[in-house]
Amino acid sequence: MKVISEPHARVEPTSLAGKERDTLGLTWEERRWVRRRLTTVRGREVALALPTGSVLHAGQILAVEPEWYLEVESVPEPVIAVFPRDHVESLRLAFEVGNRHFSLALEPDALLVPDDPAMEQLLTRLGVRWERRTAVFNPIGAAHAHEP
Repeated sequence: MKVISEPHARVEPTSLAGKERDTLGLTWEERRWVRRRLTTVRGREVALALPTGSVLHAGQILAVEPEWYLEVESVPEPVIAVFPRDHVESLRLAFEVGNRHFSLALEPDALLVPDDPAMEQLLTRLGVRWERRTAVFNPIGAAHAHEP
């Protein structure tokens, strides 16, 4: 089992030439769980032991081995797409979501929040139009504090 305690900060594309690409397809929550065992898309067993507070992001290279390398992929997940009527409603919604310690993502046509009963209750109470979707969830403010 490959143990990954530090992601590769910068990888030259030429160093990956001729190597098999393997991936970890992860949701937003899974990209924040950086201490656990996983199986890659190609069936390799890996263990993440990254520093506390690390957040993985799509395209990040986690390991480079002689014959293969491992890259993070974001996978679609259930979310709620919210359609505020105006700028003021958008700001109010962002405040209310953040006040409940939930994340918020921006899409060209909507704001995205996790598909959670608390979010459904909030949106219904605020009278904001919303719908369920499946999408890649990349919240704003999701810093990568442990990158050099």
